[in-house]
Amino acid sequence: MKKTGHCSKCGSGNVIRVPDRPNRHASGNNIYTSSFTLMKKIPVIRYVCRDCGYVENWVERQSERDEIERAYGLA
Repeated sequence: MKKTGHCSKCGSGNVIRVPDRPNRHASGNNIYTSSFTLMKKIPVIRYVCRDCGYVENWVERQSERDEIERAYGLA
């Protein structure tokens, strides 16, 4: 959905991008790469299909994906 602007399940073009809100305290869909509370928060951006409700989650920046790999390694 992020790349095409269309839902991968139903094909709809009604896709909503839900960004992270950096000012929210410990809420949202985030990945934490530190054991210290609220440090190293990586935002996960959501794309929601308005028509069928399908949701995709994306970590949009390469530097953030690199940080996740440093913290957790590869599967």
